[in-house]
Amino acid sequence: MIELDEVHLTLPSPAGPVAILRGINLVVEPRTTVAIVGPSGSGKSTLLSIIGGIERPTSGRVIVCGCDLGTLDEDGLALFRRRHVGIVFQGFHLAPSMTAIENVALPMELARRPDATARAAALLEEVGLAHRMDHYPAQLSGGEQQRVALARALANEPDLLLADEPTGNLDAVTGREIVDLVFDLQARHGTTLVLVTHDARLAARCRRRVVMEAGRLTEVIAAGVATVAPDRATAQA
Repeated sequence: MIELDEVHLTLPSPAGPVAILRGINLVVEPRTTVAIVGPSGSGKSTLLSIIGGIERPTSGRVIVCGCDLGTLDEDGLALFRRRHVGIVFQGFHLAPSMTAIENVALPMELARRPDATARAAALLEEVGLAHRMDHYPAQLSGGEQQRVALARALANEPDLLLADEPTGNLDAVTGREIVDLVFDLQARHGTTLVLVTHDARLAARCRRRVVMEAGRLTEVIAAGVATVAPDRATAQA
């Protein structure tokens, strides 16, 4: 599903080059759930962006869903994301001028699916928003907006669901509801889930936890057992 081999990302700055990712090696099996945890600035969200084909590494190999992302141009990466990846952001990223059903239908319309509206309605019903389909984002609570974002992320039946702090803008009760929904949908749709979180309880729900520090993968934790991941080793998750 996901294979990262010696992935580095270095970005320029006025003070000189800054190493964001420093030799990441990681394998994620299909249909599993993985949390990426670690302190702020450790490279977690950047790693998620590289897996999703949003950011390109400086060096190293990234293979996701059988695609070597380094061989794709920008159009190829956009097609890859449309076919294989659903993304949920902390800030929801809904189009404010579109209703809930229009937001969910949009990626399917871009993919020219004839059943876009019908499937969008079914997904909104699945996330408990059948009664809010015609409401605009400003008319929805934070939890409802995140439910719309989840439905949209699943619109094109992705193999991989990426979530960046999906409960970060929600209160504790709503956050727990969204967590339950994320894992319920992941199991129901058979999707691989990789998420970035600072929430220890959310991370503990995943089958694997990948710990990052200063751009390096330092540990892979499974079933309460932590193992140090050497720089040149491939961490299995």
